[in-house]
Amino acid sequence: MKMHTPEVEVYDTTLRDGSQGEGISFSCDDKLKIAAKLDEFGVHVIEGGWPGSNPKDAQFFARARELPLRNAKLAAFGSTRRPGVGVEDDGQLEALLKCGAPLCTIFGKSSRLHVSQVLRTTAAENLAMIAQSVAFLHAAGREVTFDAEHFFDGFTEDQDFSLAVLAAAFGAGANTLVLCDTNGGSLPWTVRDAVLRVRKELPQARIGVHTHNDSDCAVSNALAAVAAGARHVQGTVNGYGERCGNANLCSLIPGIQLKLGLNCVPAEQLKRLPELGRFVAEIANVPFVEAAPYVGRSAFAHKGGVHAAAVWRLPGSYQHVDPALVGNESRVLVSELAGRASLLGMAKESEATEYQRGKALSCIKEAEARGLSFEAAEASVALLLRRQAIEYRPPFRVLDYRLSAGRIDDEQSYAEATARVQVGEREQHVAAEGVGPVHALDMALRKALAQEFPELAHVALCDYKVRIVDGQRATAAITRVLVEFSMRSRKWTTVGASANILEASLAALVDGYEYAVLADVAASTGASHG
Repeated sequence: MKMHTPEVEVYDTTLRDGSQGEGISFSCDDKLKIAAKLDEFGVHVIEGGWPGSNPKDAQFFARARELPLRNAKLAAFGSTRRPGVGVEDDGQLEALLKCGAPLCTIFGKSSRLHVSQVLRTTAAENLAMIAQSVAFLHAAGREVTFDAEHFFDGFTEDQDFSLAVLAAAFGAGANTLVLCDTNGGSLPWTVRDAVLRVRKELPQARIGVHTHNDSDCAVSNALAAVAAGARHVQGTVNGYGERCGNANLCSLIPGIQLKLGLNCVPAEQLKRLPELGRFVAEIANVPFVEAAPYVGRSAFAHKGGVHAAAVWRLPGSYQHVDPALVGNESRVLVSELAGRASLLGMAKESEATEYQRGKALSCIKEAEARGLSFEAAEASVALLLRRQAIEYRPPFRVLDYRLSAGRIDDEQSYAEATARVQVGEREQHVAAEGVGPVHALDMALRKALAQEFPELAHVALCDYKVRIVDGQRATAAITRVLVEFSMRSRKWTTVGASANILEASLAALVDGYEYAVLADVAASTGASHG
């Protein structure tokens, strides 16, 4: 990656503040993997943790010395010295120096209320704690970032005191002064006004912002701060963090770069934001939010017929940015809410006629009334379009099947499927065993198709999801099955629905293999496919 000089510095605190979110816990190995990914993406500072607070963070910094970081520097987090304790005798400051991180971020109180009621010390002692701690780290050759904790609340209580805190840190050698919305309750105009005042009082200082999301304004507040002149932003990937989380860097970075026109990361790296968000979610073992702005699969998905028609004619009509800029894509969801324009993307590839689109749309609306949902099953929609053509002949048909399953003893069970499948002019009678009835049915179907369609050997089933559509009917409810397939570098999803889960599964399996056969033929002949 080329050297990159940002206008706004991105400081990632996923490994420290993000790990404080409920349900999130990173091992030391997890943190090293995420740090390497953050560096590869191009953040400028990676806050690795608080080495004075727990052994795991101390271990991380010891092992992180071996990371070949090319774009980011490591920061260690800690607090100022304690009241009444000299800097040379403070164990946390010693741990910051001992961990070897080139940048130390320390927090101190900037709210007079917190100084008197939480620290239970004087304003003068608080200022001395801040100035002496910054000077101590600065004299040891460390770059120092000062996090002014509870700044916006403190600024509302007593502006002069909060400004004096910043002046003390800056005068002692702090490189960056970060204004923290620790309780997450500030609003954008409050943040803007405070940043403007700080810049006026300390024009030589570099101002940063650290926002929490308790009022759902973390990203908005950070953008307001940058618009007012802050040039350092702190946040976490996917917005992970204590209580309601931190400013989400997956939204904040494109907001700064695409909305405010200020450079954060190289344009080619901006396209890797979805990859970064999914990677961290996977390591954190939490579901990735598909409705996440910019990076989620639903961020540029259009379901309503009016929207779909407009986007087809003018992509920007219902999209605030070009999805490609953030590594995403526009999608048109097909459902009972759709109009014919919702099928245009599919129709373009399959060369479907107006008649086919109209028939397919009627089929979709009927099927969704019975419990199907085609939003996440593009392959089933493509097949619906193809099947409306008068000349269409399916490559195979399942004529009938039988399943048996049971228990042999307390430790063993069995499942067996027999199927009669018409492939071209021939009928195949096959039997197969599986670990369960759906697996046995899948094995039988593959066996019947193997001779005529050997390319199906490359097809893998990646995912199998079941959803109950009408739960009030209990075990007689309509079951919706989604199956995700892959072949070489391609992926596709199909859907089936029935009160019989095996029928629903078979419908999705048949669609999946039929699509694979048609896709492989199209790829080998250069023909278009749906």
